Amino acid sequence: MNEIRIGLLGLGTVGAGVVKILDTHGAEMQERTDCRLTLAAIADADLVREREGIDLARLHLVPDARQVLDDPSIQIVIELIGGLEPARTFILRALAAGKHVVTANKALLAHHGAELFEQARRHRVMLGFEAAVAGGIPLLRAVREGLPANRIASVFGIVNGTCNYILSKMTDERLDFSVVLKEAQARGYAEADPALDIEGMDSAHKLQILAMVAFRTSLDLKDIYTEGITGVAHEDVVNAAELGYRIKLLAIAKASDGGLEARVHPTMIPAQSPLAAVSGVYNAVFISGDNVGNLMFYGRGAGQLPTASAVWSDALEIARRVAHGIPALPVELPSVAKAPLPLRPMDEIRSAYYLRVMALDRPGVLAQVAGILGRHDISLVSVLQKARAEGEAVPVVMLTHDARERDMRAALAAIDRLPVVASRTTMIRVEPA
Repeated sequence: MNEIRIGLLGLGTVGAGVVKILDTHGAEMQERTDCRLTLAAIADADLVREREGIDLARLHLVPDARQVLDDPSIQIVIELIGGLEPARTFILRALAAGKHVVTANKALLAHHGAELFEQARRHRVMLGFEAAVAGGIPLLRAVREGLPANRIASVFGIVNGTCNYILSKMTDERLDFSVVLKEAQARGYAEADPALDIEGMDSAHKLQILAMVAFRTSLDLKDIYTEGITGVAHEDVVNAAELGYRIKLLAIAKASDGGLEARVHPTMIPAQSPLAAVSGVYNAVFISGDNVGNLMFYGRGAGQLPTASAVWSDALEIARRVAHGIPALPVELPSVAKAPLPLRPMDEIRSAYYLRVMALDRPGVLAQVAGILGRHDISLVSVLQKARAEGEAVPVVMLTHDARERDMRAALAAIDRLPVVASRTTMIRVEPA
């Protein structure tokens, strides 16, 4: 039986999960690959901190990544240190040395994926990244290997468990955003600095990778419209429920009108939608293909063992091929189509909208607001007007028919200039998910 020697960069949460899975499932994985899997070396800056469930004394720990990257006997490098640098330099060095690489580094792929894939092609090695999107859900593999006979029409869903946990608690327990965020941090679901999650950038990183695989196109992160959940207020969650909706942070990529939409933002979806039922830290992604129709992928989008499971799915596929002499093929790496879809500007996107206008309770206010919307080709589906104490601004809640984003933004600017409008209008897009 051939031996496949693996080097691991980073013994953090996911790295420790990789070690645990090899301990508990090593025999089965070796049987599946018909090769002996050896974790030859693990590089980490902290070699003494205890990792729960792992006996550090039996591992070959080294303090310098170069001891992994320069070891000619190591055939596969698993990068789990995260961040852009030095992860980018380490992966480029491993690929240049003819080593296959597995990474869970979504931010790195979103920023430097084209460079890394080109390096892998040049040196005819494999680069696996299943764990970069949706944790343990085998989403990227399903798109790449299960749906090549389809033209993908849309990919959209919940890809950030932290935001989904916060919005679920706000909806189910009617709590304020700040209260739930503190609880999420206390439970380890949110970082001490949660900006990457709650501002939507983590979801944008994942959407960029998903769009690259599903639509064979290259998107710059700065061109993906990204809006987080910090502007979602408790009363918006309550209003959404009253209207028959739930609010979720969605990552959306759609082929429409000869172009590609790519956007991340809070979205109201019908309460009866399967996506609306996805609660807590779980992820769910819908994919629509012209031959398979609609598919839904659901599961844990993060966590030690789910993410480590996805890491091993790539590592085992590479190990099997190396052990049995199956070469890496450049065509297996993500590539841009001969005629990629151009990115549609956000201003041209059409959707329905939820509006919460804070207006003084005076005669004719609703008529003024509706008149501005009408002049911008925006029609209303329904209106709710909530009671407030005398003298306070009153929330006027509206749902619109589909409208163009550019027209909606112009209308909102005009509405917010009205003397009877007390504060900036809240706007949330509505999708028929």
